Amino acid sequence: MTTFDESERLKWAGQGVAYSGSFAMLCAHPVPRLLDAAEVGPGTRMLDVGTGPGTVAAAACARGATVSAVDAEPTMVELATRSAPAADVQVATLPELPFADEEFDAIVANFVLNHVGRPKVALAELRRVVKPNGWIAFTVWAMPPAPGQALIGRAIQAARAVRPPHLPAGLAPEDEFTRDENGLTELMGSAGLREATCETLRWDHRASPDEWWSGPASGVASTGQMVASQTPRIRAEIKRHFDVFSAELADENGVLSLPHAALLARARR
Repeated sequence: MTTFDESERLKWAGQGVAYSGSFAMLCAHPVPRLLDAAEVGPGTRMLDVGTGPGTVAAAACARGATVSAVDAEPTMVELATRSAPAADVQVATLPELPFADEEFDAIVANFVLNHVGRPKVALAELRRVVKPNGWIAFTVWAMPPAPGQALIGRAIQAARAVRPPHLPAGLAPEDEFTRDENGLTELMGSAGLREATCETLRWDHRASPDEWWSGPASGVASTGQMVASQTPRIRAEIKRHFDVFSAELADENGVLSLPHAALLARARR
Protein backbone atom coordinates (compact mmCIF):
# COMPACT_ATOMS: atom_id res chain seq x y z
CA MET A 1 0.00 0.00 0.00
CA THR A 2 1.36 3.42 -0.95
CA THR A 3 1.38 6.52 1.24
CA PHE A 4 -1.38 7.85 -0.99
CA ASP A 5 -3.51 4.74 -0.34
CA GLU A 6 -2.99 5.01 3.41
CA SER A 7 -4.10 8.63 3.29
CA GLU A 8 -7.22 7.67 1.37
CA ARG A 9 -8.17 5.05 3.97
CA LEU A 10 -7.88 7.65 6.74
CA LYS A 11 -9.64 10.32 4.72
CA TRP A 12 -12.76 8.24 4.10
CA ALA A 13 -12.94 6.41 7.44
CA GLY A 14 -16.47 6.69 8.83
CA GLN A 15 -17.60 9.07 6.09
CA GLY A 16 -20.29 6.95 4.43
CA VAL A 17 -23.32 8.90 5.68
CA ALA A 18 -21.74 12.33 5.18
CA TYR A 19 -20.70 11.43 1.63
CA SER A 20 -24.11 9.96 0.82
CA GLY A 21 -25.79 13.22 1.81
CA SER A 22 -23.47 15.45 -0.21
CA PHE A 23 -21.08 14.53 -3.01
CA ALA A 24 -22.73 11.18 -3.77
CA MET A 25 -25.58 13.00 -5.51
CA LEU A 26 -23.07 14.71 -7.80
CA CYS A 27 -21.28 11.44 -8.57
CA ALA A 28 -24.55 9.74 -9.52
CA HIS A 29 -24.88 11.78 -12.71
CA PRO A 30 -22.68 9.62 -15.02
CA VAL A 31 -24.08 6.28 -13.79
CA PRO A 32 -26.41 5.51 -16.76
CA ARG A 33 -23.66 6.36 -19.25
CA LEU A 34 -21.15 4.31 -17.26
CA LEU A 35 -23.38 1.23 -17.34
CA ASP A 36 -24.05 1.73 -21.05
CA ALA A 37 -20.30 1.92 -21.71
CA ALA A 38 -19.80 -1.43 -19.96
CA GLU A 39 -22.80 -2.87 -21.87
CA VAL A 40 -24.53 -3.90 -18.64
CA GLY A 41 -27.94 -5.46 -19.11
CA PRO A 42 -30.05 -8.46 -18.10
CA GLY A 43 -27.88 -11.37 -17.03
CA THR A 44 -24.59 -9.46 -17.05
CA ARG A 45 -22.25 -10.63 -14.29
CA MET A 46 -20.94 -7.24 -13.16
CA LEU A 47 -18.46 -6.00 -10.56
CA ASP A 48 -18.85 -2.49 -9.14
CA VAL A 49 -15.50 -1.42 -7.67
CA GLY A 50 -15.58 1.39 -5.11
CA THR A 51 -19.35 1.21 -4.85
CA GLY A 52 -19.67 3.93 -2.20
CA PRO A 53 -23.30 4.06 -1.06
CA GLY A 54 -24.25 1.59 -3.81
CA THR A 55 -25.63 3.95 -6.45
CA VAL A 56 -24.09 2.10 -9.40
CA ALA A 57 -24.80 -1.33 -7.93
CA ALA A 58 -28.48 -0.50 -7.44
CA ALA A 59 -28.80 0.86 -10.98
CA ALA A 60 -27.16 -2.27 -12.42
CA CYS A 61 -29.49 -4.52 -10.41
CA ALA A 62 -32.43 -2.56 -11.83
CA ARG A 63 -31.16 -3.48 -15.31
CA GLY A 64 -31.28 -7.16 -14.42
CA ALA A 65 -27.55 -7.65 -13.91
CA THR A 66 -26.05 -10.01 -11.34
CA VAL A 67 -23.97 -7.65 -9.25
CA SER A 68 -21.00 -7.94 -6.92
CA ALA A 69 -19.74 -4.73 -5.32
CA VAL A 70 -16.77 -3.78 -3.15
CA ASP A 71 -15.57 -0.75 -1.25
CA ALA A 72 -12.61 -0.15 1.04
CA GLU A 73 -14.71 1.73 3.62
CA PRO A 74 -17.07 -0.34 5.85
CA THR A 75 -19.57 2.51 6.30
CA MET A 76 -19.94 2.66 2.51
CA VAL A 77 -20.49 -1.09 2.35
CA GLU A 78 -23.20 -0.82 4.99
CA LEU A 79 -25.04 1.82 2.96
CA ALA A 80 -24.59 -0.10 -0.31
CA THR A 81 -26.04 -3.24 1.26
CA ARG A 82 -29.21 -1.28 2.01
CA SER A 83 -29.51 0.52 -1.32
CA ALA A 84 -28.69 -2.56 -3.44
CA PRO A 85 -30.01 -5.53 -1.41
CA ALA A 86 -29.83 -7.82 -4.44
CA ALA A 87 -26.09 -7.24 -4.81
CA ASP A 88 -23.30 -9.15 -3.08
CA VAL A 89 -21.44 -6.33 -1.31
CA GLN A 90 -18.22 -6.71 0.68
CA VAL A 91 -15.19 -4.81 1.92
CA ALA A 92 -12.22 -5.07 -0.45
CA THR A 93 -9.54 -2.76 -1.80
CA LEU A 94 -7.67 -2.34 -5.05
CA PRO A 95 -5.35 -3.68 -6.24
CA GLU A 96 -6.12 -6.97 -4.45
CA LEU A 97 -9.65 -8.11 -5.20
CA PRO A 98 -11.04 -11.34 -3.67
CA PHE A 99 -12.21 -12.77 -6.98
CA ALA A 100 -11.03 -15.43 -9.39
CA ASP A 101 -9.48 -14.71 -12.77
CA GLU A 102 -12.01 -13.95 -15.52
CA GLU A 103 -14.98 -13.98 -13.13
CA PHE A 104 -17.01 -11.04 -14.51
CA ASP A 105 -18.57 -10.05 -17.83
CA ALA A 106 -18.13 -6.35 -17.06
CA ILE A 107 -16.49 -4.12 -14.45
CA VAL A 108 -17.36 -0.53 -13.58
CA ALA A 109 -15.63 1.96 -11.29
CA ASN A 110 -17.28 5.34 -10.75
CA PHE A 111 -14.74 7.95 -9.60
CA VAL A 112 -12.44 5.33 -8.08
CA LEU A 113 -9.20 5.47 -10.10
CA ASN A 114 -8.59 8.97 -8.70
CA HIS A 115 -8.52 7.41 -5.19
CA VAL A 116 -5.83 4.74 -5.70
CA GLY A 117 -2.09 5.16 -5.37
CA ARG A 118 -1.16 3.05 -8.40
CA PRO A 119 -3.82 3.46 -11.12
CA LYS A 120 -2.03 1.29 -13.71
CA VAL A 121 -1.74 -1.59 -11.23
CA ALA A 122 -5.39 -1.14 -10.26
CA LEU A 123 -6.47 -1.36 -13.91
CA ALA A 124 -4.34 -4.48 -14.37
CA GLU A 125 -6.20 -6.06 -11.44
CA LEU A 126 -9.55 -5.19 -13.06
CA ARG A 127 -8.26 -6.76 -16.26
CA ARG A 128 -7.43 -9.93 -14.33
CA VAL A 129 -10.97 -10.49 -13.05
CA VAL A 130 -12.89 -9.59 -16.24
CA LYS A 131 -13.52 -12.20 -18.92
CA PRO A 132 -11.80 -12.02 -22.31
CA ASN A 133 -13.57 -9.38 -24.45
CA GLY A 134 -15.34 -8.07 -21.34
CA TRP A 135 -15.63 -4.31 -20.86
CA ILE A 136 -14.09 -2.23 -18.10
CA ALA A 137 -15.65 1.24 -17.81
CA PHE A 138 -14.78 3.95 -15.33
CA THR A 139 -14.91 7.65 -14.61
CA VAL A 140 -12.39 10.10 -13.16
CA TRP A 141 -12.56 13.87 -12.72
CA ALA A 142 -11.11 15.89 -15.58
CA MET A 143 -8.29 18.36 -15.05
CA PRO A 144 -8.19 21.29 -14.82
CA PRO A 145 -11.38 21.20 -12.76
CA ALA A 146 -14.57 22.82 -14.03
CA PRO A 147 -15.82 25.89 -12.09
CA GLY A 148 -18.28 23.94 -9.95
CA GLN A 149 -15.68 21.39 -8.96
CA ALA A 150 -13.16 24.14 -8.20
CA LEU A 151 -15.47 26.24 -5.99
CA ILE A 152 -14.48 24.82 -2.60
CA GLY A 153 -10.81 24.68 -3.56
CA ARG A 154 -10.93 28.37 -4.52
CA ALA A 155 -12.31 29.22 -1.08
CA ILE A 156 -9.61 27.14 0.64
CA GLN A 157 -6.88 28.83 -1.37
CA ALA A 158 -8.30 32.34 -0.81
CA ALA A 159 -8.31 31.71 2.95
CA ARG A 160 -4.61 30.75 2.79
CA ALA A 161 -5.29 27.38 4.38
CA VAL A 162 -2.29 25.18 5.17
CA ARG A 163 -2.25 21.66 3.76
CA PRO A 164 -2.12 19.12 6.63
CA PRO A 165 0.82 16.68 6.59
CA HIS A 166 -1.42 13.60 6.35
CA LEU A 167 -2.67 14.68 2.90
CA PRO A 168 -0.13 13.85 0.17
CA ALA A 169 0.19 16.38 -2.63
CA GLY A 170 -0.52 13.69 -5.23
CA LEU A 171 0.62 10.40 -6.69
CA ALA A 172 4.24 9.41 -7.03
CA PRO A 173 5.58 10.71 -10.37
CA GLU A 174 5.86 7.22 -11.83
CA ASP A 175 2.19 6.54 -11.05
CA GLU A 176 0.71 9.83 -12.26
CA PHE A 177 -1.23 10.14 -15.53
CA THR A 178 -2.63 13.06 -17.49
CA ARG A 179 -6.25 13.69 -16.56
CA ASP A 180 -7.55 14.16 -20.11
CA GLU A 181 -8.91 11.90 -22.85
CA ASN A 182 -5.49 11.10 -24.32
CA GLY A 183 -3.91 10.48 -20.93
CA LEU A 184 -6.61 8.08 -19.86
CA THR A 185 -6.52 6.21 -23.18
CA GLU A 186 -2.76 5.78 -22.79
CA LEU A 187 -3.17 4.57 -19.20
CA MET A 188 -5.61 1.86 -20.29
CA GLY A 189 -3.26 0.71 -23.04
CA SER A 190 -0.34 0.53 -20.62
CA ALA A 191 -2.42 -1.75 -18.39
CA GLY A 192 -2.86 -4.24 -21.24
CA LEU A 193 -6.38 -3.22 -22.26
CA ARG A 194 -7.50 -2.80 -25.87
CA GLU A 195 -10.04 -0.80 -27.86
CA ALA A 196 -9.61 1.99 -25.33
CA THR A 197 -11.76 5.09 -25.78
CA CYS A 198 -12.48 8.11 -23.62
CA GLU A 199 -14.93 11.01 -23.75
CA THR A 200 -15.59 14.07 -21.62
CA LEU A 201 -18.93 14.43 -19.85
CA ARG A 202 -20.10 17.89 -18.80
CA TRP A 203 -23.08 18.77 -16.64
CA ASP A 204 -24.35 21.32 -14.13
CA HIS A 205 -25.01 19.93 -10.68
CA ARG A 206 -27.69 21.85 -8.79
CA ALA A 207 -27.57 22.19 -5.02
CA SER A 208 -28.24 24.74 -2.34
CA PRO A 209 -25.18 26.42 -0.79
CA ASP A 210 -25.87 24.56 2.47
CA GLU A 211 -25.98 21.21 0.66
CA TRP A 212 -22.74 21.92 -1.19
CA TRP A 213 -20.99 23.11 1.95
CA SER A 214 -22.14 20.09 3.98
CA GLY A 215 -19.53 17.78 2.42
CA PRO A 216 -16.41 19.77 3.28
CA ALA A 217 -17.94 20.89 6.58
CA SER A 218 -18.19 17.19 7.53
CA GLY A 219 -14.61 16.44 6.48
CA VAL A 220 -15.55 14.56 3.30
CA ALA A 221 -12.80 14.07 0.68
CA SER A 222 -9.58 16.04 0.39
CA THR A 223 -11.34 19.40 0.54
CA GLY A 224 -13.15 18.35 3.70
CA GLN A 225 -9.90 17.22 5.28
CA MET A 226 -8.36 20.55 4.38
CA VAL A 227 -11.23 22.41 6.04
CA ALA A 228 -11.29 20.20 9.14
CA SER A 229 -7.56 20.55 9.77
CA GLN A 230 -7.57 24.37 9.93
CA THR A 231 -7.84 26.64 12.95
CA PRO A 232 -11.31 28.02 13.74
CA ARG A 233 -10.31 31.39 12.27
CA ILE A 234 -9.18 29.89 8.96
CA ARG A 235 -12.25 27.65 8.77
CA ALA A 236 -14.43 30.75 9.16
CA GLU A 237 -12.44 32.46 6.40
CA ILE A 238 -12.93 29.47 4.08
CA LYS A 239 -16.68 29.62 4.68
CA ARG A 240 -16.74 33.38 4.08
CA HIS A 241 -14.98 32.99 0.74
CA PHE A 242 -17.22 30.04 -0.12
CA ASP A 243 -20.27 32.25 0.39
CA VAL A 244 -18.80 34.99 -1.80
CA PHE A 245 -17.78 32.65 -4.61
CA SER A 246 -21.07 30.72 -4.43
CA ALA A 247 -22.97 33.88 -5.29
CA GLU A 248 -21.32 33.80 -8.74
CA LEU A 249 -23.04 30.46 -9.48
CA ALA A 250 -26.42 31.05 -7.81
CA ASP A 251 -29.73 31.67 -9.56
CA GLU A 252 -32.45 34.07 -8.44
CA ASN A 253 -33.60 31.53 -5.84
CA GLY A 254 -30.11 31.05 -4.44
CA VAL A 255 -29.68 27.55 -5.92
CA LEU A 256 -26.18 26.84 -7.20
CA SER A 257 -25.60 25.63 -10.75
CA LEU A 258 -22.20 23.94 -10.52
CA PRO A 259 -20.45 23.04 -13.82
CA HIS A 260 -18.53 19.77 -13.64
CA ALA A 261 -16.49 17.74 -16.12
CA ALA A 262 -15.55 14.07 -15.91
CA LEU A 263 -13.81 11.58 -18.15
CA LEU A 264 -15.72 8.43 -19.09
CA ALA A 265 -13.39 5.69 -20.33
CA ARG A 266 -13.83 2.13 -21.45
CA ALA A 267 -11.66 -0.66 -22.80
CA ARG A 268 -11.78 -4.39 -23.41
CA ARG A 269 -9.70 -7.20 -22.07
